[in-house]
Amino acid sequence: MSGTAHQAVQVGTVSGGIHLHGVPEPERANTPTPRQLPSDVRGFVNRTAELRELDAALAGQDGDAHAPVCVVAGTAGAGKTSFALRWAHRSRERFPDGQLYINLRGYDPGRPVTAREALDRFLVSLGVPAASVPADEDAAAALYRSLLADRRVLVVLDNAATVAQVRPLLPGSPGCLVLVTSRSRLSGLSVRDGARRLTLGTLPEPEAVALLRAVTAEHRPPDDPAELVELARLCARLPLALRIAAERAASLPHLGLDDLIADLRDESALWDVLSVGDEEERDAVRTVFAWSYRALPDPAARLFRRLGLHPGPEFGLHVAAALAELTTGRARQLLDTLVGAHLVEQTAPDRYQFHDLLRAYATDQAQQEESPAQREAALRRVLDWYLHTADAAQQWLSPAEARLPLDPPTDGVQPLIFADYNAAADWAERDRANLLHSVRTAAAAGLDRPTWQLAAALWNAPAPSAPGADWIPAGHLGLAAAVRLPDRVAKALLLTDLGMSCTRVNRLDDAEAHHRDALALFRELGDRGNEAHALNLLGLTQLRRRRLDEAAAHFDEAIAVFRQLGETHWEATVLANLAGTHHHAGRLEPARAAAEQALAAHRASGDRRAEGNALRLLGEILREQGALADSLTAAQDAVEIALALRNHRLEAFWLITLGDSQHAVGQHAEALDSYHRSAVLYRRLGDRSREALAWHGAGQTHLHLDRPGEAAVFFRRASATHHELGDLWHEARSLDGLAHALYGLDTEAARRHWTAALALLAEYRDPRAARQREQIERALAS
Repeated sequence: MSGTAHQAVQVGTVSGGIHLHGVPEPERANTPTPRQLPSDVRGFVNRTAELRELDAALAGQDGDAHAPVCVVAGTAGAGKTSFALRWAHRSRERFPDGQLYINLRGYDPGRPVTAREALDRFLVSLGVPAASVPADEDAAAALYRSLLADRRVLVVLDNAATVAQVRPLLPGSPGCLVLVTSRSRLSGLSVRDGARRLTLGTLPEPEAVALLRAVTAEHRPPDDPAELVELARLCARLPLALRIAAERAASLPHLGLDDLIADLRDESALWDVLSVGDEEERDAVRTVFAWSYRALPDPAARLFRRLGLHPGPEFGLHVAAALAELTTGRARQLLDTLVGAHLVEQTAPDRYQFHDLLRAYATDQAQQEESPAQREAALRRVLDWYLHTADAAQQWLSPAEARLPLDPPTDGVQPLIFADYNAAADWAERDRANLLHSVRTAAAAGLDRPTWQLAAALWNAPAPSAPGADWIPAGHLGLAAAVRLPDRVAKALLLTDLGMSCTRVNRLDDAEAHHRDALALFRELGDRGNEAHALNLLGLTQLRRRRLDEAAAHFDEAIAVFRQLGETHWEATVLANLAGTHHHAGRLEPARAAAEQALAAHRASGDRRAEGNALRLLGEILREQGALADSLTAAQDAVEIALALRNHRLEAFWLITLGDSQHAVGQHAEALDSYHRSAVLYRRLGDRSREALAWHGAGQTHLHLDRPGEAAVFFRRASATHHELGDLWHEARSLDGLAHALYGLDTEAARRHWTAALALLAEYRDPRAARQREQIERALAS
């Protein structure tokens, strides 16, 4: 590998904030309204009595002291999820503060979702930065309950297997409602939490026959009522089995129903080995699966069982083709067959997913009918498809990154090729979860080389809206695989990626350690280019900590190496970072000269991302120099680039600069809007430090508008966050802002905050810090 070539641009610190119109608790007022329900079930029939029963059971919820809980229990295939979603969609207006949904996958062939993982997802959906989610599960659950207090939110917990998966996700106050689906009765919820239970049994015979007729009516002549009753009986009158059987009957309009029934009876003895327990319903479901599966043409059956090897339950057409060694046209035909047989569900054009039971069944069939060599070859093809498609997306999403040294795609694997940036970004957003699953699947299979390559490819082809923390577990799996091989180049690359990921979530000690380890490895390997990248990234980490002299030294060293190697693009990138260091120190003229030089170089090379960063930096410098109109133009141009790239991280950062420029020219409402948008994005991305910078900017703007009370709210939040993160410089600046806000309200408190800020600034010796101290000293002397 010739170089990591990471797109490392200066991520400096500027003021910013959010506009909440004086609400005393900004974090509550800014809580998003989640709308997470999957789409309602098409063709839902029957269960009218149960829907009324659920309505009646929950009619008195307003008198409860706690959030009502209802467990919808029933055997596999009883239609619990469909029923819960139908009721949830009918009842959405009762929950104006949103609907949370998660599939806990308690019965999925893969690992169930833990309560801890569900809490993390819910808290982020409710506006908590990923890095701010408490590490302790009890503390996370308490925060979750606090955010839902006095709100009306519906929480749907689908496919729960145990009480332990559910209990930490229960709100603590009335107004919310929790709807749980499970194959278990979850009796502990009834005993301790007062949960009501509604059991979905098999359909009554008339309703089961009505479902069969609803599916087959337009596709075959009217069937004998007695035979429909017998077919319903063989399907145990379970909706999932009934739909599969009805779809098969509809596809064979000229075959008598008695013949289909005979086939189904013959299959019933074949799958005892697959039965779970002694429940007649589960045996019936598996019998119907087998009946439908055995009726498939061999190519469709092969595709079905191999799809059971796919890393996640949802997949696209092209990876299905790779998995089964098919052309996309043939794969689409066979997937249409599987959809028609009700064995997979189509969720969008060329996108499909499994019911958890059917995925388990497909995996079982792959284990029984495919040899170990065939299973490994299929898994390698699907991993190879994701790896090479991510590599193709990287060319658009991170064009300055060095490509991974990949072998040619395996025979039968045709990765996607993207026509433009948006096509690549769409794929990265859509398949990010599958890429994360692929890293875990490769690691579990002991495939070390694909594990580290997939982790690195996922970093190089990021979804523009991806949070900073979700890649880190994949990165650790990749690093462990590189160590096992052993592959020092791969290890250095994964250390570099982990360092940048840790920086994004304010884990600066970890980031610095990773970059120092990577630097040592690159020096051992004699890789001068990547040595310079590691130096640049170390400089960025030191800049984030405001260790300006150390940052400048790393940047100078990196620039010298890149210049020696003739890497003009990366020389310009690090030059912009050095310009940021001068700016932070208050040395505006050298900062401007370096920023303008970097901007010209990036415009010439066509690197829009680096151009936007240089524009952002130049906007900050011009504002301080009094060129306000030019500053505003530069900041607006930077944000437009971020929007074109659909990059939420860049948009959030550059919006802060835009807010500062708008504030400077008197566009206060526009500035507050920019700060607000930035804060919302950073909360979603999990960057607490940058979110606090947005709060600081809001405080500055409210102070200028003579709203000291509102300004104080934001300054307090900003200073508390910076204190928690150990960021002395920004804590001091926010304390200074808080003192100004309080000066006319509580002079003694203002003086205490100025004194504390002065102490925090003592260790900084740069010109900007000296000016800040002088201003505070004058305020204290007045």
